[in-house]
Order: sequence, then structure tokens, then C-alpha cells
Amino acid sequence: MILPPELINDWEALKERWTEGPLAQWVEALPVLLQSGLSTERYGDLPRWRAALDNLPAVSAGEPKLNTARVGLTGTACKDDLEALERALKGLHPWRKGPFELFGLHIDTEWRSDWKWDRLADSIATLAGKRVLDVGCGNGYHCWRMLGAGASEVIGIDPTPLFILQFKALCHYLRVTGIHVLPMTPEPMPQHLPVFDTVFSMGVIYRRRDPMDHLFNLKNKLLPGGQVVLETLVVDGHSETLLEPNGRYARMRNIWKLPSPGLAQRWLGDAGFQRTEVVDITTTTTEEQRSTPWMTFHSLNEFLDPADASLTVEGFPAPRRAILIANKPA
Repeated sequence: MILPPELINDWEALKERWTEGPLAQWVEALPVLLQSGLSTERYGDLPRWRAALDNLPAVSAGEPKLNTARVGLTGTACKDDLEALERALKGLHPWRKGPFELFGLHIDTEWRSDWKWDRLADSIATLAGKRVLDVGCGNGYHCWRMLGAGASEVIGIDPTPLFILQFKALCHYLRVTGIHVLPMTPEPMPQHLPVFDTVFSMGVIYRRRDPMDHLFNLKNKLLPGGQVVLETLVVDGHSETLLEPNGRYARMRNIWKLPSPGLAQRWLGDAGFQRTEVVDITTTTTEEQRSTPWMTFHSLNEFLDPADASLTVEGFPAPRRAILIANKPA
């Protein structure tokens, strides 16, 4: 089987590292998933995105910056290289999660994902020396932050090929080990793979028709005593409150269930997690999510009722997000 060229090094590194137990079995099954996840037969834009990667200029790498809002590299580049770098990276438009900075070039992404990190970083268990899974990681912004927080290994998974290639563009210059973003969802992973100390699921559960199935899936990836970090859209209400927008919310498709924070906490308990806690609830603002030169499509401002910003264009409550933590029994 021919692996996608962008993922050969990932598979070889994981195969060398995962030599026993459930991970050794999973790594042998990975080539089929990786080939499907970056298949030109499924994704017609892949050749164009790969051309953008090929056009990245050769610039001497500086020092990695992982513990900062703008993940990236220090150092400078000449004017011609910076212009070539910007052209190549904008060939991977739209950039959703970030921000990043390479050689002084600011990639001003749609989301200020650093704000979310700041809201959760002091509440979660230490990541130092831990193996971490980030489900629905996008282009891997938070994976870099997890590595910067001391994780020994970070595995991000996301089914969107553009985000995988954005991650690879960063890897072209940020040449560090212990971090991989793979093109898949959690469902094709082995059902029982209890090898991760911490599992993140941020912005995923409301896209699942069955939230309990998703939580059981996350729990089955955790070591005993491991921690799940769950972020979800929520609505105000008591522990029974649930908004079901029938697949569309704030112009987003495939949005099925928005719980109250109390109901989300109850779901975690029903899935068998312990020590459940809501650590943050924040209303999303147009400063945190907005259109930029790196994401020129419509964003939150266009998704809200122009006459009442407390409502979406469909008439639902405007986006609020909660972060919850919980532990698998030891």
C-alpha cells in the first residue's frame, strides 16, 4: 500500500515508537486509514494544497515557540522569502485555528484559539510527560500547545485534509518530535485503546447524533484515572435542558444537540466518568471568532441576528461554550 507522502514519516515514527500492546496493533492498521484520509479520489483539492506545500520557501529555522499565543518560530527572513511564504500559506486558505507566526509573518486565523487554551490550561491535570489524544484537532494548534505544556506525545486526529496539510506546513519549519496530526475520526480507531493519559474533545460532541456514544468512545481511549477535557456549545437551563436545532445552528451544519452545562456534566457521569466539573463558560464574541485576511469567508458576525446579537440568525441563543473535565475511574 502506498502511503500519502505527507504521512510516511508519521507512520514510520509511530511504528518505531509503538512496539507493543494495543498501539502496536493499531499502527499496523493505520496505513489503510491514512491512505483513505488523504485520497485524491475523495478530495479533488488535494493537488492544489500539495502544490502550496511544495512552494514553501527554504528558510533557516529559528527556535520553536510553543508556549505562546502565536505558535511558531523565532527568526527572520528576507522580503522575498516572506512574500513567498505568505503566498504558499494562503494557498491553504481558510485558516481556522491559531494564531501562528513564522519568521515574523503573523497568520491571523479566524479563531483566537489561544483564548480557549488560556481558559482551560490552569484547570486540567498536568500534561508533563503524558501521552495525549486531541479529537477533532483541526490544524493542530492546540496540539502544539499541549506539546509546549510538556506532553511526551500528542496525537491529533481530524478528518479534514486541508487541516492536515496546514499542520504539515507548520511542521516544515517546526521540526520537533512527539506530535502527529492524522486524517481520521475516532470511530475507526480500535474501540478499546486505553493508552492515553488525557483525551481532549473540543467542538465535537454537538456534531454527534449520539453524544453518549462519543463519550464512551473517549473513555475507552483513556488509561485508568485519565482525564477527559470536553468543550461544547451549551445553552442556559437546568440539568434537563437540551436544544436540538435539527442539524443547523449559527449557519453551521450537522449541529444536533446543545446541552445545558448541567446536562453535559450529567452525560459525563452517565458515561462512567468521575469528579466531573464545569471549569469555564464563555460567550463567544466577534473578537474571538471573526473574518481575517487568512479566513475571508463569513464568520460569527454574519451568523448572529443583525437586530439582536444575543440570537443566531435562526433565532437560537447565541453561541456559548463550556469546558468540562472529568476522570475515568482508576
